Amino acid sequence: MPKRGKKYLEALKKVDRHKEYSPEEAVRLAKEVAYTTFDATVEAHFRLGVDPRRADQQVRGVVVLPHGTGKQVRVLVFAQGEAANIAREAGADYIADSDEWIKKIQDGWLEFDIAIATPDMMPKVGRLGRILGPRGLMPSPKAGTVVKPEDLPRVIQEAKAGRVEYRVDRGGNIHVPIGKVSFDDKQLLENFATVVDALKKAKPEGLKGAYIQRITLAPTMGPGIKVDVRQALTMTPE
Repeated sequence: MPKRGKKYLEALKKVDRHKEYSPEEAVRLAKEVAYTTFDATVEAHFRLGVDPRRADQQVRGVVVLPHGTGKQVRVLVFAQGEAANIAREAGADYIADSDEWIKKIQDGWLEFDIAIATPDMMPKVGRLGRILGPRGLMPSPKAGTVVKPEDLPRVIQEAKAGRVEYRVDRGGNIHVPIGKVSFDDKQLLENFATVVDALKKAKPEGLKGAYIQRITLAPTMGPGIKVDVRQALTMTPE
């Protein structure tokens, strides 16, 4: 176990590691134990009772947080011609409309947070799979980031507003940001409830046993706070 700093250990004293807190208590405590000098992100961590090795137990999707993530999202769109014009007018930060952009990314430029592509651009974008894939930046139909030109304004707007992609990892876990420490409790709770609701709807058909087994909230670099799963599952998004 890595050695923890003094500030982390002080914050940890405020958390009962054996207690499962109500969502309201957990949100309040996550803000209280954040000790970074910057506006820390609050993340929700879910342990799922799925086998990620099985194709029929993949849990993946997108959710639009009602209060956003608190982060300024830089959107890159792979598009040409009229689609590029639509993306530009819709507020995309960067339009990758040529092979020069492909080379720029291959050379290490990654100054964006989400990438969207039109279907006709995917043969070129596919060359970037080894770079974008591991970073979670590869446009994908499953993630809703490969779209027709007419859908670009909606997807770009969602990305700017707080569109978050989630995907189960090899250990059966999902990690989703639900906002910043500077958010008020109600905003964090509503974002959290929206994520929980999305995961409930994404439950694989025919899954046996408990689906959402454990939930933890934690600020950036701060200690984790266990959430009472049953209470979390009864929350309803506003």
